[in-house]
Amino acid sequence: MPMFQPFKGGGFDGHVIDLHTAVKDGVLGGGDGGDGKTAAAENELDLKTMITNLELQETPSVFICPISLDPMQDPVTLCTGQTYERSNILKWLSLGHRTCPTTMQELWDDAVTPNKTLHQLIHAWFSQKYVMMKKRSEDVQGRVIEIVGALRKAKGKEKVHALSELKGVVMAHEIAKKSVVEEGGVFVISSLLTPFTSHAVGSEAVAILVNLELDAVSKAGLMQPARVSLMVDMLNDGSIETKINCARLIGRLVEERGFRVELVSSHSLLVGLMRLVKDRRRRNGVSPALALLKSITVHKQVRSLMVSVEAVPQLVDVLPCLGPECLESALYVLDSLCSDNEGVTALKESVNTIPNTVRLLMRVSETCTAYAVSILWSVCRLASRECSSLAVELGLAAKLLLVIQSGCDPALKQRSAELLKLCSLHYSDTMFISKCKLAPTIQ
Repeated sequence: MPMFQPFKGGGFDGHVIDLHTAVKDGVLGGGDGGDGKTAAAENELDLKTMITNLELQETPSVFICPISLDPMQDPVTLCTGQTYERSNILKWLSLGHRTCPTTMQELWDDAVTPNKTLHQLIHAWFSQKYVMMKKRSEDVQGRVIEIVGALRKAKGKEKVHALSELKGVVMAHEIAKKSVVEEGGVFVISSLLTPFTSHAVGSEAVAILVNLELDAVSKAGLMQPARVSLMVDMLNDGSIETKINCARLIGRLVEERGFRVELVSSHSLLVGLMRLVKDRRRRNGVSPALALLKSITVHKQVRSLMVSVEAVPQLVDVLPCLGPECLESALYVLDSLCSDNEGVTALKESVNTIPNTVRLLMRVSETCTAYAVSILWSVCRLASRECSSLAVELGLAAKLLLVIQSGCDPALKQRSAELLKLCSLHYSDTMFISKCKLAPTIQ
């Protein structure tokens, strides 16, 4: 983009500003990459990108090209007096049109005239916005440095106050998140999570950490047993916001290669997560709780603990209350429990396992149907006569036929056929054919 002269008296200190300068300064895009260049600077930036990065809510309508509805960078005017972005109007004309796109007047002259005045106004306006954003960014970075410095020395209530202020800055400004990391704030905040940390301090610290981009070293520091234990305590006793933040932060740690399953093999963690899942008043905690359960049930010792804390019937009972995304996670967890005899036994003994899973077949998504069929297969294979008979009476046979006849994954069709055959073993041919009719299912 060509350089332009700043708006007189606009607070530019006589400097010429353009989009590439904005990127180089780190206000727009990803910041310095070590060799004086930025990832964003390698690509051509336009005014639309700048609007997004500067979080501008409104752009003067006169700056917008009527064809693309994007801000103009090279405005030109037709003989009708209408102004367009040069590339857009030239494309219009190259297609053989001889009318003005806005007024549909016939063009008596197809020449385009650069609108230098509007060009100057557009770039001056964006320059003012850029300078304001740059100053705000510098103010935010300066405040982050002050707060992180204060945290290093703060004691008692001062820690809570400083953390609360830092959380507010981090939540309000994207650049603050980067500044906290660059100023060593992650180490400072993580060091506050000790066995003697109050929940007031811990809650604010976790709320900040969960919103930062943590590298492997930072995550390794948070994986210390004492710190995970504090998060688990707060997941049980904190506010709903704190519980959600703890679940999300632990979930991010679980994804690391060096994570040890012993850190999440605790009754307390599972009890806290199930409380979030069952909380019918505040449903915003269900998704992060199920996401963490999904991550940790790949470990056998966690699955054993879930059975021991009676999480299986609790999870089965909430299935009818869950939305599609949460249902997939919950069914994934229940299907994972089928990997162990004790898990299948717990599912079989839960009175709502069969009714709730049969009800979900062909109603939510193919993924949910696949998990439900797998669960039913495991349970019916364990107690064929008892469970398959109940499932068939609830319409399972008819639904399995629908699955087999659908365009779903071949593996799902195969498992459905196997389950259908297992269910048929306890009926005569005539009786089973009658059970395969769709009427009972509809009822």
